Amino acid sequence: MNLLSLPARVYVMLISLIGSAVAGSSLLRWESTDLIRFSCFLLVALCAAGLRVGVTNGGGAMPINILFVLIGIMELSLPETIVIAGATTWIQCRQVLSGPSRTFLIVFNVSSIWTATCIAHFMYFHPRLQLDLASTPVRLIAAAAVFYVFNTFPVAAVISLTEHKSLRRIWRERYVWSFNFYVVGTAAAGLFSFVNVYLDWGYSMLALFFFYLLYKVYSMHLSRIDKEMQHSEQMADLHLRTIEALALAIESKDETTHEHLQRVQVYALEIGKDLGMTTEELEALRAAAILHDIGKLAVPEHIISKPGKLTPEEFDKMKIHPVVGAEILERVQFPYDVSPIVLAHHEKWDGSGYPYGTKGNDIPLGARILSVVDCLDALASDRQYRRALPLNDAMAVVERESGISFDPRVVEVLKKRYVELEELAKTAIRSVVPQAKLSKRMKIEAGLAPATGFEQTKKSVHAIQNGDPGDFIHMIASAREEVQQLFEISQDIGRSLTLDEMLSILSLRVKRMVPYDSMAMYIRRGDKLVPEYVCGENFRLFSSLEIPMGQGLSGWVAENNKPIVNGNPSVEPGYLNDPSKFSTLRSALAVPLEGKQGVVGVLALYRSDKDAFSRDNLRVMLAIASKVGMTIDHLLRLEAAESTATTDFLTELPNARSLFIHLDSELARRNRSGESVTVLVTDLDGFKAVNDRFGHLEGNRLLKAVAHTLKLNCREYDYVARMGGDEFVLVLPGLKPEDLVSRIGRISSMITDAARQVIGEDIIGISIGAVHAPVDGKDAETLLGEADRRMYQMKEEGKEMARTRQLANLGRKDFSWRAASEVPVRR
Repeated sequence: MNLLSLPARVYVMLISLIGSAVAGSSLLRWESTDLIRFSCFLLVALCAAGLRVGVTNGGGAMPINILFVLIGIMELSLPETIVIAGATTWIQCRQVLSGPSRTFLIVFNVSSIWTATCIAHFMYFHPRLQLDLASTPVRLIAAAAVFYVFNTFPVAAVISLTEHKSLRRIWRERYVWSFNFYVVGTAAAGLFSFVNVYLDWGYSMLALFFFYLLYKVYSMHLSRIDKEMQHSEQMADLHLRTIEALALAIESKDETTHEHLQRVQVYALEIGKDLGMTTEELEALRAAAILHDIGKLAVPEHIISKPGKLTPEEFDKMKIHPVVGAEILERVQFPYDVSPIVLAHHEKWDGSGYPYGTKGNDIPLGARILSVVDCLDALASDRQYRRALPLNDAMAVVERESGISFDPRVVEVLKKRYVELEELAKTAIRSVVPQAKLSKRMKIEAGLAPATGFEQTKKSVHAIQNGDPGDFIHMIASAREEVQQLFEISQDIGRSLTLDEMLSILSLRVKRMVPYDSMAMYIRRGDKLVPEYVCGENFRLFSSLEIPMGQGLSGWVAENNKPIVNGNPSVEPGYLNDPSKFSTLRSALAVPLEGKQGVVGVLALYRSDKDAFSRDNLRVMLAIASKVGMTIDHLLRLEAAESTATTDFLTELPNARSLFIHLDSELARRNRSGESVTVLVTDLDGFKAVNDRFGHLEGNRLLKAVAHTLKLNCREYDYVARMGGDEFVLVLPGLKPEDLVSRIGRISSMITDAARQVIGEDIIGISIGAVHAPVDGKDAETLLGEADRRMYQMKEEGKEMARTRQLANLGRKDFSWRAASEVPVRR
């Protein structure tokens, strides 16, 4: 009872009361023309109460006692029929029901059939139907129809109220199938009544054997249907396993998709149900959620796993994966439309997506759902080039793209349920039995040679060890090839302009010389090694590591400036004491990378085989490491120089140079969009006193706190910069004029609180000058000059007010002194 909703509970109690009242009223007016006949009918009905006919379509099974209820309506009195209906239903419920709600369910079912029996009996003996206008068969059909409706609708209504689904849909899916049974039962009851008219009722009881034979034939027929449905289920299961096998093919190419596909599937199906998709559409969406990335099989792995931004050429290659995926799935010949969803899952609502620029409702609904949930999960998941966003922040990003990239209706549904759906996804992932990974790295010992033989230009290791005459030639050729590869590596990384570009090239070149399953490039950031580039197996785990200097395998290499061959990858600090992080990698080769002032990072290669690296591999990596270390050191210094040119060293905010560049860009964007831009110039009041009384170190702490406070007060697309000294500038695009006063007040309050926490006194205030583009100026220099003038005007007004208050206070003190001096003193 507690599992039912409140409306369902009220409804169930009402049906139970009505049925009990009907039965009680009928039994109080007991009548029986032939008690022996009634007893025989009751005995046969009780014996047959356990017989049920059903099919495995979710509609349940139909009890045989319905036949005896229809016979009772025609041949017996209402109280006698009520007793037969109640007794047989009670026996059936006792057989099939269990659990703590058993008694409650028995009462409801018995009360429901009592109500249906009474209404059907009333219909059969209705005065208008008993006229010559209606024969007995017509009355029987009317009574059976009423009995069918009132026997199925009450239970369907309970399910509808509990599951919050359409009553019509529940009744159609679960009870319409039983209509044929009622038709057969009605015909059987009419035949029984016909025999009873011309023969004694005792002879008519023999007709029950005919009905039993009919029951057996019908059961055999349903058994065949059951076998056919089992075959259909087996085919559907085979179909699902085929889909899972295709998903496994995707996972073998892109390890990031393992849990991603499961989460996307849960999100997409739930949103599809909320948007009213049909069963067939939901099945298509289920398959598309699993297989939407299958086209990545045609995209080179180095592009898929690239840790930085793609080049235009790489993006052109990436854009083919929806087309290739759709072409692959078209050949599978799904019984529902999967390929259109996969083809369009990167299309955008405003038509700026790919591959065909489809927009709006022309994009299939399944693709619109898939694009939204795919984006949310990608943002909320770790990637090799960034950390995962918190789920709420990821949802905020998706919401901002509503009406631009995504269907607003889909985003609205996701916004209401994303927290609930995330919990459902986690539960679904935990319930999945872990599957063994594909044996991509397995070494096969059997097999002597291919049918066409081995390539003759390279000698086997066995031949070299046994003094084959050609081994010297092979060794010379190998040495020349190695030199050539080292030269190419040196040339390629020397031409790289960014660190990401250099590391991407290095990963491809190194693999040709020293095979690996996973590669990690750790860069020293202070006292920690941070993964700058990771590719291959377990890259999600390696990307999340932050290794303190001296700890773990890579930390030891960096601290001691010595390489390690065939170390254990699992000793890295991120793996230790964390059972959720498990690596299949068994050996590591790590070399330090030296710059001009010491170790700048560690280059680590990992293999799944134990002791997979040789001393020769170490020699090659050491030869590479010297050039790589110097290149990384150079690129890091270049990045630092670029950052210094545009960043304030103390507060880490953009500096004045960066401010002018950004403000010019905002004004150019304003000219295109027509959106207003507000500029605030702020200056701390009393900052000199802080430096004089507490020292410049405390003043620097205060400036850092103010910078942090201003950033917290800004929206994601606002801009904060330090102009110089204690002046800060805020660029606020799209701020409404009516919100400016409250915004300034909030900034002032927060700055005052921050200063109080740093220095412990209320001696810091803030003056703010505000201007709006294009009203107060159309270029950066004019706007900043006007804002600066207004800020100083505000500062002077504040000083004048302070002086006025001070003079007023001095005046009050002087008056008090003079008044006190005039009071006579008693002697």
